[in-house]
Formats: sequence, structure tokens, C-alpha cells
Amino acid sequence: MKHSFIKRQQLIRQIKTQFTQELASALNLIEVQAPLLSECGTGVQDDLSGKEQSVKVSIKAIPNKTYEVVHSLAKWKRQLLGEYGFSEGEGILTHMTALRPDEESLGRKHSVYVDQWDWEKVIAEHDRSVACLKRTVRRIYAALLRTVECIPEIRASGLELPDDIYFIHSETLAQQYPELSSKQREREITKAYGAVFIIGIGARLSDGQAHDARAPDYDDWSTVSETGETGLNGDLLVWHEAIDDALELSSMGIRVDKVALKRQLELSQQQSKACLPWHQSLIGGKMPLTIGGGIGQSRVVMFLMQDSHIAKVQASVWPEEVTQSLQSDLENKEAMPI
Repeated sequence: MKHSFIKRQQLIRQIKTQFTQELASALNLIEVQAPLLSECGTGVQDDLSGKEQSVKVSIKAIPNKTYEVVHSLAKWKRQLLGEYGFSEGEGILTHMTALRPDEESLGRKHSVYVDQWDWEKVIAEHDRSVACLKRTVRRIYAALLRTVECIPEIRASGLELPDDIYFIHSETLAQQYPELSSKQREREITKAYGAVFIIGIGARLSDGQAHDARAPDYDDWSTVSETGETGLNGDLLVWHEAIDDALELSSMGIRVDKVALKRQLELSQQQSKACLPWHQSLIGGKMPLTIGGGIGQSRVVMFLMQDSHIAKVQASVWPEEVTQSLQSDLENKEAMPI
């Protein structure tokens, strides 16, 4: 069992190292260090859908301030690019870790512990387009394909990925499967094509519902693009045979400019956030236009190793029944390296 454990850990490290290199090369990113804490009241924290509660931290040596564990680094990255004067075409990549204790359920795809490749890149005004979004998604997907090719154990495992990724707008998807929920639509389209990018997540569709919730102050989900459709963001999903379901690997997009920020704050009835320091900095033109996102590290590893549960590739906390089930898998050698 020890030998199996060591081999798995070595393979996990190899996948993460290889994909880090491939992603940095594909998008012209440099690796930087990431914070774990965000100061409350600055507006830098990623509020996700707005319902999740962050973990508050009081620091004895800094008694007059309160901090919280980050949900992601969506806004911190853009702020850093502005502070250090990164130019168009340049970007950053970091290894983000976070806690999301408000997850409604812990299962095969969801954990309290979140680890991501968080990345952000400066773009020009004319690149605030679906064309730029698709071009970037294809580069990320190509980095995933190259990772498979570079690791013998993965290449020999029989894992099959399509040569290209399929793009579809969330409104088109809703029209195609009107009787299904958004998650059911994701499952059907991803099973059909293997690797899918769903464009336009956050704005209401023709049925009155958004495909999924998005915070108003990072991705631009309200701008009408050159295609006449709404939204400059989306999710990258792959079909994962081991769980018989779609697996979201990344949420990403063109970030809001000051016009989209004001519009989305109003649409989400969060206008008061416009007064926060981060938002004032963006409105005041002190931050560059960017594209960025997060790519789940444990999810990528789970997918490439064809594991049936995210707990097999990360150290986190789980309900007792999950722990017992995983221990049984180990004893039955199901968790052997591929």
C-alpha cells in the first residue's frame, strides 16, 4: 500500500508541474506567489454567487483589521497587474488555495478545500470579444492535451480527448434542451462532445433564469458580443467516464470594464459595492483590461488519473461515510496508480 501511495503522489506532482509549464507557455504567464488572506472591506474578495460565507480570521498582531480566507483571486490578480504595470499580452499565474465551507454538499466533484491555477492576462480594448475568449480557451485546452502527451502513465491509460473543444452559448444550450436544468444540459452536451466550453454564464436567458450565478465584479456576463449574444465568459467542461458526468475544469472570461461593472452591480442590486476601494480603482481607470480565470488543480488531476472521487487526489475533510468508502477502495486496490 505504501508503494501505491508514493506512486500516486509522484504522479499527482508530475501532472501539476507539467500543466503549470504548459499553461504558462501557452498564455505567456509568469508564476507569482499567492495570498491566502484578503482584508475585509477592500472589495478584493471574490464573493462567488454572493451567498457563500468566507472564513474570518483575526490576527493578534494586527488588532484593528479583519481578514478572510480567499474564495479565489479573481480581483487580486487584476489589481496586481495594474500595480506593477504589466503590458498587453503579459500575465500572471499562481497556485491558489482556498476554503469554501458553504458548499451545499461534499461529493465526488466538490470539496471544502479548493486548489486552482489562477491566471490573469492584460488585453487590448479590441480583444474584449468572443473571438479572444475562444482563442484563449483553445490555448488552455491545448495545454491540457500536451500534458497528456508528456506523461507516459496518462498517455498509456487509454484516456481519450477530442482534438478540439466544442463551443456553445448558454442560450443555444437552453433552446436545445428546454426541459432540462442547467446542470442536466451540461451533462448532455458534454457527453455528446467530450470537451465543451459554454459561453455566457451569469445573465438571464430567455426562460428568465441564468445558466448559473456569477459575481458582478469580475467576469463580463452582460455585454453583447460581436456575435449578438450576451456574455464574454464561460465554463470549460470535460466528460469524465469514472463519474459518468460532466466535470467543470475551469470558469473564466473577459473581465468587466467600468461600464460593465456599473451595469452588473445594478443588475445584481449591489450598487453599494461601487464605493469599495477595488471598485473605485477600476472605475477610475487604474486597472488594465484583462482576461482571466481559475482552473481546478485537483479536478484536472482527478480527470487525467481517471479517479472517481476528488478525495483520491487531495487532502481535505469529508463526511465519515466518504472516508470509509475511500478506505475500502484503497484496500481493494482500486486507487492504484493508472
